[in-house]
Amino acid sequence: MKRIVIFASGSGSNAENLIKFFHNSDNASVIQVLTNNPHAKVLDRCKRLKISALSFNRTAFSRSEDILNILIVTRPDLIVLAGFLWKFPEFILNEFENKVINIHPALLPKYGGKGMYGIHVHEAVVANKETETGITIHYVNENYDEGAVIFQAKCNVSPTDSVKDVAAKIHELEMEHFPLVIDKLLSE
Repeated sequence: MKRIVIFASGSGSNAENLIKFFHNSDNASVIQVLTNNPHAKVLDRCKRLKISALSFNRTAFSRSEDILNILIVTRPDLIVLAGFLWKFPEFILNEFENKVINIHPALLPKYGGKGMYGIHVHEAVVANKETETGITIHYVNENYDEGAVIFQAKCNVSPTDSVKDVAAKIHELEMEHFPLVIDKLLSE
């Protein structure tokens, strides 16, 4: 059975979707959720779903080996960033080479980089009158949103779409594709 650890910073809708998807899987399961936000709604979701969850601060994550040591003990086959907003430290990436992936709410390389997450991405897509957008699932490297692309899915953006409309379309793509791509990755 493959082991998944999720990192999240906010509400945790993607994390919950993954937890539920893999709950009865013969291939993999979510064994832990880690968050940099002690008030993140993902913690409430994990409690309700009976999944181990832990919050941590910046020192534990990037300036010490606390989180690295937790991951070494946990032995995940895949580390999944699902709305996690901090840059991943190189020393963790080196320990888990090609085992850390992220989902981004745009078609990278467009609308990637520091500060480009969530609503900020959707606002930029609408402001630039894009006719399509989508999601990108990619490996994580030392730079924001620059790792090798694993999968992309597109959706149309109409001239009348609001930022909220675009966010809803992206959320639908995430819910549909993220679990399937992870399952496929862990089956290879």
